[in-house]
Amino acid sequence: MTPVWVPADAVVRLLSYEACIPLMRDAMIALSTGRTRQLLRGIVDLDEGRAFGVMPGAMLDDGFGAKLVSIFPDNVARGGLSHQGVVVLFDGRTGAPAAFVEGGELTAIRTAAASAAATDALARADARRLAILGTGEQAWRHVEAIRHVRRLERVTIWGRAPERAAALAQRVRGSGIAAEALPTAQAAARDADILCTVSAASDPILLSLWVADGAHINAVGSSRAGPAEIDDDLVARARFFADHREGVLAQGGEFLRAKAAGLIDDSHVLGEIGEVMAGTLAGRRADTDVTIYKSLGSIVQDLAAARYVVERLGG
Repeated sequence: MTPVWVPADAVVRLLSYEACIPLMRDAMIALSTGRTRQLLRGIVDLDEGRAFGVMPGAMLDDGFGAKLVSIFPDNVARGGLSHQGVVVLFDGRTGAPAAFVEGGELTAIRTAAASAAATDALARADARRLAILGTGEQAWRHVEAIRHVRRLERVTIWGRAPERAAALAQRVRGSGIAAEALPTAQAAARDADILCTVSAASDPILLSLWVADGAHINAVGSSRAGPAEIDDDLVARARFFADHREGVLAQGGEFLRAKAAGLIDDSHVLGEIGEVMAGTLAGRRADTDVTIYKSLGSIVQDLAAARYVVERLGG
């Protein structure tokens, strides 16, 4: 059998947010109910803040595979993707390589879709105001995805490059949602119901003092130990949920910083978002709860999205 190659344009054409959000919900439930297997990601550090990652895993009901991905954050300023790579799918019956799927667009779509699924599970039902901190490729994609689970009325945006924040605000307004680029992260976070940190920051850009009671945060930008986008006090204050508990305990930058500061221990990770989605773990308990979904990214998300694309390509 000759493996199928699925290029980026096919991924974009076939993997809509309407399709990907429920795919991510199902994948995270599968992870949390023992129907998947995965290793912690392997990361090779390169020069100038760049990295190469390897993520292997299996969906026990439907094959196995791995993602090979490069992370070059400086590409974004040139209009490129920060994450580039390939997802390799193997046939679960024969063990043969079945498909190679372009990984940059796949990662970009599934990351935002997973945040949207988590937002649907944890944010207040009446959440309407979204704050985006960061102006990389995930900034617009998170607006696109989250508007599918909440009726957004206003988006506030902050980034270190004001011109990029202004351009993003204009793009959001063009999609029919009121939006404003603000000069500080504090101003953007004020009164937000949903906050997404999608930056390449090494140190916190979002402080607990700026976050209103009842808010939900998707902490997305840091995908390894070390960098942290939100401060220790916010981690300690919130009901904290992982995409993959084992991964966050070992590689979740914000969690590890708050733990090292003595503010929390491992029990502060209440569980996985898939448990909340499956109804076996309480998510938000009160309107005043602050909730955090810590996204490292999971290979089962990639495998589920890639399998969907390959099946639609063949159809």
